[in-house]
Amino acid sequence: MKKVLELKNVSKKYQAKNGEVEALKDISFYVNEGEFVSIIGPSGCGKSTLLSIISGLEPKTEGEIKITGGIGYMLQKDSLLEWRNIYDNVMFGLEISRKKTKESQAYVEELLKKYGLYEFKDKYPNQLSGGMRQRAALIRTLAINPKILLLDEAFSALDYQTRIMVTNDIYKILKNENITALIVTHDISEAISMSDRVIVLSKRPATVKSIHTIDFEMENKTPINCRESPKFSKYFDTIWKELDVHV
Repeated sequence: MKKVLELKNVSKKYQAKNGEVEALKDISFYVNEGEFVSIIGPSGCGKSTLLSIISGLEPKTEGEIKITGGIGYMLQKDSLLEWRNIYDNVMFGLEISRKKTKESQAYVEELLKKYGLYEFKDKYPNQLSGGMRQRAALIRTLAINPKILLLDEAFSALDYQTRIMVTNDIYKILKNENITALIVTHDISEAISMSDRVIVLSKRPATVKSIHTIDFEMENKTPINCRESPKFSKYFDTIWKELDVHV
């Protein structure tokens, strides 16, 4: 399988009032094309910092990062512009990157139709449910054709029931569009149900404590039916015991 992201001995130190703080130490892992990988770890261990470094928003102190293709980034808040309708919102990334063409517009319209938002394209964000807003935010990100999608606690603002349904929707969309995904989450169940592999980080300074391959042996895997599998609780118990504190 082709590696689209590889980290080798990535470390991060920064200056605080009480001196130098080591946030990340010798982080090494890879993500294959088409794979869905989750990162979990104790609160404050540097999960989001690691994603910011991969995206280029924050510099690393040491190490090497190899990326094949462009990156898309989804944050906890959908960041839809309330004064723009859904169509104009999903076109926004193309506009600011000056990639708005007839072909890219056609691709966006195809995504809107395929994932049930085309009939709502003239609506405004406050007229949509939380789940629909997240789908719109995802389509806006996919419009620029990223090779890798980074998700930083992208579903944590949603209520429990909506969150399960949205993770199911987002998972299906990413698999349909063959998008490689790396997600940071504090939710072990979410990580297990969505991922091909789960990376467990230690407490700060974060190191890679373990990497678990998740295989439910299903033909039509979805996060919802993974949660119903007898294997689910075994994965959960194993990963839970590895965490130093509640995540």
